[in-house]
Amino acid sequence: MTAPRLVAFDLDDTLAPSKGAIDPRIADLLRALMHRVEVAIISGGNEEQFRSQVIAQLGETEAEDLARLHLLPTCGTRYLRHDGKDFAPLYAHDLTSDERDAALEALREEAERLGLWAPDPWGDILEDRGSQITFSALGQRAPREAKVAWDQDGAKRAALRDAVAARLPGLEVRSGGSTSIDITRAGIDKAYGMRQLAELTGIPLTDMLFYGDRLDEGGNDYPVLAIGVPCIAVDGWEDTADKLDELLTALTSR
Repeated sequence: MTAPRLVAFDLDDTLAPSKGAIDPRIADLLRALMHRVEVAIISGGNEEQFRSQVIAQLGETEAEDLARLHLLPTCGTRYLRHDGKDFAPLYAHDLTSDERDAALEALREEAERLGLWAPDPWGDILEDRGSQITFSALGQRAPREAKVAWDQDGAKRAALRDAVAARLPGLEVRSGGSTSIDITRAGIDKAYGMRQLAELTGIPLTDMLFYGDRLDEGGNDYPVLAIGVPCIAVDGWEDTADKLDELLTALTSR
């Protein structure tokens, strides 16, 4: 690749602290990047998180630049583009009420059976995101230190994922972040979202560049690497910012 035509990012622990707003430095870098290439963000977070963590932090960005920003909440089950006034959905693959009920029930019962249901969580453990059901073992607002320490070898998430998947053969059950399990329609993950980007923008996957913190096999960013998108592994938003400085320098010099 001589230069990417589209640069895509995971959100939590790549562009921002988990569930936190992007730093002003990242906002500046995203604005500079949007001025040059297409930019996409794909994450397990819901649309409201994208709006609070990213859109609200971009300030008075020109509509022309926002038109180059592609937002794919809940691992690509939703796709938002700027219509000149606001970000509006191009598609949304919502679960049916029966699918949502079955997913919520399976997550709670299997987590309790495995001893993984926290008695005093930081916020809700289960969240219905419309197109995705998410289990957060320590609660939606758990501090980063607690989340990192909870399942360092991934064994807890793997056990819960396998138990829940056996009960939901028609749905996709996968590990999300450091404490989460995500459930969507079958076949929908970040690879699906990236393929949708390729189809709707006309930009081949090989002309894209993806930054993520979970590119290890089994990580929720790995499906992007597996379909042949060039990827850069990062360790937190500060590392992403440093690497974006390098990319923008290279793009500016061309």
